[in-house]
Amino acid sequence: MRRRAVFPFVLVAVLLLLFGVGWWTLVQAPDWPLPVFVVGTVVFGLGMVGFPVSMVAGHGRRHRDGAARIGDTTLGVIWVCFTWSVIGQIVRAILALSGVDELAAARVVAFVVLGIVVLLVLTGYFEAMRLPRVRAVDVVIPRLGPGADGLRVAVLADTHFGPINRERWSRRLATAVNELAPDVVCHVGDLADGSVEQRRAQVEPLRDVSGVKLYITGNHEYFSEAQRWLEHMASLGWEPMHNRHRVVERGGDRVTFAGIDDPTGVSSGLDGHGPDLAAALAGVDPDVPVVLLAHQPKQVRFAAAAGVDLQISGHTHGGQIWPFHLIVRLEQGFLHGLRRADNGTTQLYTSRGSGFWGPPLRVFAPSELTLLTLRAN
Repeated sequence: MRRRAVFPFVLVAVLLLLFGVGWWTLVQAPDWPLPVFVVGTVVFGLGMVGFPVSMVAGHGRRHRDGAARIGDTTLGVIWVCFTWSVIGQIVRAILALSGVDELAAARVVAFVVLGIVVLLVLTGYFEAMRLPRVRAVDVVIPRLGPGADGLRVAVLADTHFGPINRERWSRRLATAVNELAPDVVCHVGDLADGSVEQRRAQVEPLRDVSGVKLYITGNHEYFSEAQRWLEHMASLGWEPMHNRHRVVERGGDRVTFAGIDDPTGVSSGLDGHGPDLAAALAGVDPDVPVVLLAHQPKQVRFAAAAGVDLQISGHTHGGQIWPFHLIVRLEQGFLHGLRRADNGTTQLYTSRGSGFWGPPLRVFAPSELTLLTLRAN
């Protein structure tokens, strides 16, 4: 009860901070003529009031995609505006201490901040909506047999098919994956936001992806209907790695691919959901290298304890909108790329993700379609 009573005050405080800093930097401090001040104040005021309304309408029980698009876009723009307004205020203080006229400094900062925000929003939108660049990485696995040397693993992550219809993008993505000629294709979670019925058309092109296709749940599947997504992906030819494994053979040598659920599954209320690494690895040949699909990078501590050779993850989006990566790194421990776990033998590859969540922006965090080539040495 106490939390519910406090929540409205916290929400108002957050909104005032997010929108207020930008308003002060771009509208109030520069002391513009009255018409400019009024228009700027109205824009920020409407944004502050409309943002929570559109987020609730878009991501609440009714799932209105139009409202979600407005709310998500507002979130991305105001975050960029807030970030660079804070930096602008620091610069303004430095200029004031240097003896620069206060009004002149405020107006210069306002123009520069506005220019940066517009530039980053436009380029960030382009980066989010474009087909992800291919990121090719060789991963040396000492236990890999010579026949399996060169095994090609394409990695999709965090496609987040959602309120913005990306059916055409999905078809192009499937084509791009096939052009890589992978032996194995993995989707390591956060496939879509919403129900199967809502996102069916956007996900459908993934049916055409070639190769051994493996899929695990991310945390966002558990915000809608995770079990239905597992069943639907199976109908598209993707094998659900629901705390289980399968063996892939190439050139007479084998690689075990295992998958575990996202930790969110534990509290989802779905029977049998939640990561169970012991079940996923039950019966594996100890002499065969193991590649584990686990949505969140921080799950690598369990993979390392189990002697897994390589974990493939997503979840972080590389931060998606700078400087959010600082919080992501603090929470997950890893941001993107190939790293070695604390045990010195288990490796972790974290994808920046192929799509985006929420705001259709990627700022200093480009998307990727990953091609991992497994090497024996």
